[in-house]
Order: sequence, then structure tokens, then C-alpha cells
Amino acid sequence: MANEIPFPLYHKNARKNTIQRALDTTLLFLLISLLFYRLLSLKTHGFVWLLAFLCESWFTFFWFLIVNAKWNPVDIKTYPQSLEPRYCKQTSQRLIMFPELPAVDMFVTTADPVREPPIMTVNTVLSLLAVDYPADKLACYVSDDGCSALTFYSLVESSKFAKLWVRFCKKYKVQVRAPFRYFLEDPISTSAPNLEFKEEWEKIKVRT
Repeated sequence: MANEIPFPLYHKNARKNTIQRALDTTLLFLLISLLFYRLLSLKTHGFVWLLAFLCESWFTFFWFLIVNAKWNPVDIKTYPQSLEPRYCKQTSQRLIMFPELPAVDMFVTTADPVREPPIMTVNTVLSLLAVDYPADKLACYVSDDGCSALTFYSLVESSKFAKLWVRFCKKYKVQVRAPFRYFLEDPISTSAPNLEFKEEWEKIKVRT
């Protein structure tokens, strides 16, 4: 199967970091020099310099870890169009997903139904459920720290609407998957959709 994949899913491009590396190397040299100076002068200055040496050693170690993580910066360019050749195959009737696609858990958090109206939470959940991914490998969890009955009721009602909305989005490859954003524009008036699309669009808009 690997031989059939023409493109990778992503590509890493190393960024030039010469100036930053020179600055980091200079700073590392100065820090090590300071530590050696502290260490050689401990007998003269006593406990205060020992305490300073320990603090500066910890700072140098922590700083080194941070610099090490940023030493080789890269830019990652993704190729989402390569997902379909890798994980799907086209038959005469439909597109079949291979089982290698991983399961994805999505978490939506909310706390205050006043500052975060349930309509926002509901639209977020609906847009996540409608992504172009196998439905049996998606799971969406909502964490409501405010324990709002209104949010709970809204999610229960939206779960009924999701059965129509998710199917509609996947059937017509809708890109704007949040209903309140999608229905701000009227695709029927700006294009010439077929009769089936028009009927389903109007049916779903009434349900929203």
C-alpha cells in the first residue's frame, strides 16, 4: 500500500537560524564562565556565593533545555489532499475508508451559559461532528463546568438535528459547517442548485 502513495502527508523545511544560534552560543559561554568564576571563588566569599552558584546553575540548566528545544526550528507544510489516496479507495458506487484511520476524540468546554450562550456551544459541536471524517471514528465530548440545564437541553435537541446536518454536510461537501454561519448566506440565490439540494437546504433551514 505504501508504494501507491504518491505524496507524503507533511514535509519539514529547516529554517536558517545562524544569528540566533550564535547569540545562544555566546550566552552559553558567558553563563559557563560565570559558573566557573563562582566555583573558583567559593572559598573567598563563602555561603552567599554558594547560594548564588546553585541558583545560577539551575538557571543555566533550565535555559539550556529551552534552547535545545528551539535549536533546530522547522516549518511543517501539510498535504491534506494526500489523506484520501492513503486511506480511501474509490469504487463504482462510493468512497470506502480503510480501517487505518485513527479514532479521534474532540472536547468542547463551556462554563457560563450567559457569557457562552448555548447556541455557540451547539454550533461548535455540530461543526465538529460534520467534519469530513468517518463518523464511526469520531467522538465529541462536552464539558460544562457550569452544569447548566439550558446547555444540556440545547445539546439534547441539537443531537436530533445533527442527524440531518451531518448527512447534509457530507453529501454536499459543505465547508462552513457551523449552521449559524452557513445560513447567513443563501446559496440558492447565488447559484443554480439542483432541486434535491434546494429541498434539503430549505428543510434543514426550517429546523434551525
